Amino acid sequence: ELSTSQTAVALAMSGFDIGSLLYKSLPGRENGGGRGPRVPRFQGILRSYRASTGKGEVKMRHILLALAAMCWAASVRAEGESAGDFDYYVMSLSWSSAWCALEGDARDDPQCDTGRGLTFVLHGLWPQYEDGWPSYCRTGERDPSRSETVAMADIMGGAGPAFYQWKKHGRCSGLSPVAYFAVARLALETFQIPALFSRVSKPLTVPASVVEDAFLEANPGLLANQITITCKDGLIQEVRLCLTPELQPRSCGQDVVRDCQLTDAVLEPVR
Repeated sequence: ELSTSQTAVALAMSGFDIGSLLYKSLPGRENGGGRGPRVPRFQGILRSYRASTGKGEVKMRHILLALAAMCWAASVRAEGESAGDFDYYVMSLSWSSAWCALEGDARDDPQCDTGRGLTFVLHGLWPQYEDGWPSYCRTGERDPSRSETVAMADIMGGAGPAFYQWKKHGRCSGLSPVAYFAVARLALETFQIPALFSRVSKPLTVPASVVEDAFLEANPGLLANQITITCKDGLIQEVRLCLTPELQPRSCGQDVVRDCQLTDAVLEPVR
């Protein structure tokens, strides 16, 4: 007996418009449910400026210097943090064919070659704050060798993505390259990717929520607030799962939740 999500995918494979059939009453909003970076609001700060006096000019100069210092501090926070300082992980799984359609084909990337048979590949394992994330962290660990990144190609699509993910996110884990890649592989193996996705042989138009439902059904114990689906240019793009540093599912922060609300998102066929 097929589950709800399996039935939905099967119907889509047969040509049914699942979005209209099941979700006709839902508004087709664009993806992007998460909140953006918080920007400080300096309400009323300019009211204290008295432009007609020299005292006001000095005061404004001090205000501008203070604002510059705060912006500098924010930029430091944005990149180059200390390694190992984070709250949880986001494991991002990219639908390989969507990445190829959006970026890979233009690069003639081998990941997009016909016959690869790739479904969801590991985009990355990202250290995360409760609000925001570190990147390009300072670490005393060496960069991975070519052989170490090549060894990740089976789950990441190539050695290049593996090195880039280490450089931007892996350094922030506080782990060595060997340990980081081992943890990333273990995180992927912790979850079951629904087998039905490997049978997608033509473009499918489905509600993005069907993809989420399929992962929830394939992974008992996983909750809806621990997973989010992203879309880009109308395509199913990624599945993102939130994990504790011990790789247990946990709720996602508000800046991570970007549930795609499309009822007619396209799932590109497996290549």
